[in-house]
Amino acid sequence: MDPKRIFVTGTAGFIGYHLADLLLRQGLRVEGYDGLTDYYDVSLKTRRHAMLNQHKGFFATEALLEDEAQLHAAIAAFKPDAIVHLAAQAGVRYSIDNPRAYLDSNIVGTFNVMEAARSLRTPHLLMASTSSVYGANTEMPFTEKERVATPLTFYAATKLANEAMGHSFANIYNLPITMFRFFTVYGPWGRPDMAYFKFARNIIDGKPIDIYNNGDMWRDFTYVDDLVRGIAGLIDKVPLRPEKPEDIAPGDSLSPAAPFRVVNIGNSAKIRLLDFIDAIEAEIGKKAIRNYMPMQQGDVLATWADASLLQSLTGYRPQTPFREGVARFVRWYRDYYEC
Repeated sequence: MDPKRIFVTGTAGFIGYHLADLLLRQGLRVEGYDGLTDYYDVSLKTRRHAMLNQHKGFFATEALLEDEAQLHAAIAAFKPDAIVHLAAQAGVRYSIDNPRAYLDSNIVGTFNVMEAARSLRTPHLLMASTSSVYGANTEMPFTEKERVATPLTFYAATKLANEAMGHSFANIYNLPITMFRFFTVYGPWGRPDMAYFKFARNIIDGKPIDIYNNGDMWRDFTYVDDLVRGIAGLIDKVPLRPEKPEDIAPGDSLSPAAPFRVVNIGNSAKIRLLDFIDAIEAEIGKKAIRNYMPMQQGDVLATWADASLLQSLTGYRPQTPFREGVARFVRWYRDYYEC
């Protein structure tokens, strides 16, 4: 039997690279699709694709999600068993300054992915959402079945729109869709615009780091290897339209009206930001110059995932302790930047 074929958007990106690498090491075939935009250092993206190209089961198309014809042609030629849609305009804070980039990539681009999956009858479409959709919610840990109606940034709003778009497609076209919500992902080969990346760079360079809300913030830091293992485990967990609401297991977010499910992927440990910074300092062996600042627009005080649904579906839940994950990241950073 031929190996499964998984189409992954965003393979030159942080999470897409790690997922593609895992799937390839599992013996699957992967086609990547990435626009290699210049939101951050493109050389980091080309390096990730170069490493993936060392696998004989990988090849990629370099094009934007907004290029509907190219996207459709790539998926049609590959005939995937599943599509994992990770490509997006990322960055909570950048969405405050440039919301149109999020409209084009996250709304139009995601629609193009869904439309291709629908027309080509892809057996399972999995799409990335974010813990940011929980917005102003305060009851934690966050669970998939709680109401999400208060996104605090345009980035979060686009991802919440993706969930609504996905549910409508699942209902109307009977297209099985799984949405997964990420919680503060970190690790090697990360994005240079992310806070932990900036912390490491500035501490090593002897420059100040900006710490918002005076560090009185909490995050469910999720190591990237744990995240992609969770995604990979969901590929075969195809949601089925229930015959009646009573068929849905307690705690399952499966829609009563469509083959559609939302799943949290988080470490289920609420970590204080200052403790995370302490871990980076300890691994680098140098104290940060700390610039304490007020809460930044669009930020939330805390995120914390209930990952019990992921565990019940896949038998797995993220578990890497944050200090161990930080150590791995700092080792990679020093090696990659030779510092």
